[in-house]
Amino acid sequence: MIYFVTPDGCDDALVRAALVGGAGMIQIRDKTATDAEMVAQARRLLPLCRDAGVPLIINDRLSVALESGADGLHMGQGDGDPAQARVALGTGVHLGLSIETAAQLAAMPAGAISLIGAGPVHATSTKPDHAAPLGLDGLAHLVAQSAVPAVAIGGVGLPHIPALKQAGCAGIAVVSAIASAPDPETATRELVTAWRYA
Repeated sequence: MIYFVTPDGCDDALVRAALVGGAGMIQIRDKTATDAEMVAQARRLLPLCRDAGVPLIINDRLSVALESGADGLHMGQGDGDPAQARVALGTGVHLGLSIETAAQLAAMPAGAISLIGAGPVHATSTKPDHAAPLGLDGLAHLVAQSAVPAVAIGGVGLPHIPALKQAGCAGIAVVSAIASAPDPETATRELVTAWRYA
């Protein structure tokens, strides 16, 4: 699965291109937008995502996920209590959690999380304050220990897909591999094809 995480200031056309290209999950992450702007964008994008059968996830902001009617929430380690977020979201709604270490994985509340974002695998410019990169061996160890599916995140793209799939990942989460491509739709399609046949 190709999981597209939007860059700051992402316009709807970029998300549409990722959907047409076959992205399997969309996460709205925008550190510069207000809650109201994120809610408005999510409400515009939800019909497109649902037509494509693709979940629309909100990064960090539980109130935005609830108000917009999005399909779920993804939390970082500093974004509150996942167990409380699960209660607020209810059952059957996606809740993702970023995991950087084995200790964080062990502390994850049982039954609350549906997917982990494991990483960063490599250093990445899209999140300069990230934890120390896991590398492929560290990633494979986390994935093997996880009770829920894991997507690899952090400096990953087309060349890394075979190794990431071999490490047991359910997919990869990307920002720049799609957002910075000259043709985001084609870039997404190439990622999807590479993942499928890796």
